[in-house]
Amino acid sequence: MDRNRLIRDIPPTSATGAASTGGRLAASVVAGELTRLTPRDRHLLDLLDQHKTFTTEQLVDLAFGSIGRARNRLNTLRARDILDRFRHYQRPGSQSWRWTLGPVGAAIIAAANGATLPRPSAVRDATARLAMSPTLAHLLTVNGFFVALTGHARTHDGARLIRWWNEARCREAVGAVVRPDGHGVWHTGGRAVPFWLEVDLGTETLSRVAGKLTGYAALPPGRAYPVLFWLPTAARELNLHAYLTRSGVPDGLTVATAAAADDAAGAGGPAGPVWRVAGRGGRVSLADLTPAGGGARWDA
Repeated sequence: MDRNRLIRDIPPTSATGAASTGGRLAASVVAGELTRLTPRDRHLLDLLDQHKTFTTEQLVDLAFGSIGRARNRLNTLRARDILDRFRHYQRPGSQSWRWTLGPVGAAIIAAANGATLPRPSAVRDATARLAMSPTLAHLLTVNGFFVALTGHARTHDGARLIRWWNEARCREAVGAVVRPDGHGVWHTGGRAVPFWLEVDLGTETLSRVAGKLTGYAALPPGRAYPVLFWLPTAARELNLHAYLTRSGVPDGLTVATAAAADDAAGAGGPAGPVWRVAGRGGRVSLADLTPAGGGARWDA
């Protein structure tokens, strides 16, 4: 498969951005850019550092609220090597841009963390690897779930995503017992609902998907949050519930499912009444999900 055909618009680092020795960015470039970054720019850099990549539309929901404003600012940041972007060849039409940290943006993050400034070529190589990664679609779907919650909160007073952990941060919290795709705490109506997220693209067997619950059941009570399965279709959801009915859900777990590709968007996305709890009928909103034990700490 031709990488040059698949990866679009990853330009060479600008000559003004690289130091003359060793190909590293000059510290003066980073310092100069710090004076031009807005609080929203810094927020975007932090998000991309934690979550790797977002589509243009996801960034609109996260920080801009308008596609026009988003494109103008994102293109400005890209022209300054703060951000980078790629997309795969697609016909008919074109694929949405996927945005990442550019060499200057990665250097700003490194400086903030007291780390050595990365070489621009290393940052470009990381972008190319991400663009070719077989897990890219999964990553974008995971990020899209949390973006949808953030976007919902932007338009609903009192709603807020007060925690958003990526897979690596989850692993730090729970070790090798289980590997959540993400963790969040959704706050609305005076209630905080912690949850673990499992994104399913329909590529694994149902036995493997359901088998992940064993790990969640082994977590300590303080981490016994509801487990959410974000599924690709209503048919996949129906089949998973049928499997769970036969196999059973481990004691002490609340398991809920929703189908991303069906009516979730019209029902308010993952914040809305789209969740079907295993062993129960009907649908509930994210705010109405509770751990099987009636409560679990989330502020640890």
